Amino acid sequence: MTQPMPALFLADSLGLDFLNSIATPVDTPIDWLEDGEGLLSWLRQAHLVPDEVIDSMRARAIPGEIDRLADQARTLREWFRHFVRAHKGRPLEAADLAELEPLNQLLKRDEGYDEIIAPESDATSTLRLIRSRRWSSPEALLLPIAQSLAQLVCDEDFSFVKACEGPVCTLLFADHTRGHARKWCSMSLCGNRAKQAAHRQRLKPSLAGG
Repeated sequence: MTQPMPALFLADSLGLDFLNSIATPVDTPIDWLEDGEGLLSWLRQAHLVPDEVIDSMRARAIPGEIDRLADQARTLREWFRHFVRAHKGRPLEAADLAELEPLNQLLKRDEGYDEIIAPESDATSTLRLIRSRRWSSPEALLLPIAQSLAQLVCDEDFSFVKACEGPVCTLLFADHTRGHARKWCSMSLCGNRAKQAAHRQRLKPSLAGG
């Protein structure tokens, strides 16, 4: 299907942006992973998979294969959302590792390897070591997602993983602001709505008195 708007990348963490791939930014819920094309589009927008790999996977897939992969992605998303909501607001501990075994099992499927490359634009620059991946099957498309979830677990302080305070908002984010005072997924979404609601509330006494 064609999504009516670009995916949301507001969380300051790609792992949380993956959880935010289902949301209600205006009035109607949108699931950017609703089907296989939605999943491929989200991966492209997130810059997690090279365009040529996405195009190749689409061309090689048998009917329904990418849709089934989207089913797996949604299952992964909801499992990990439960973990994040259960543990946000406090640092993760070694005892929490057992709950992450499904993620570790997915990470073990990775056919990653290191590769030395030369810069494309300047042949005199220093050679670089990069991490590459063999995209041997459509299931490999889930691996960069799994990696982003693992990076969230290991690199973010869960004390500052928060849920937006918007009354009906479901979005999560990593609060990297000074003083960790962030309340909203975005000022242009829930922040402005809260300001407008507070303004209407302040007007009520004066209107009632008039």
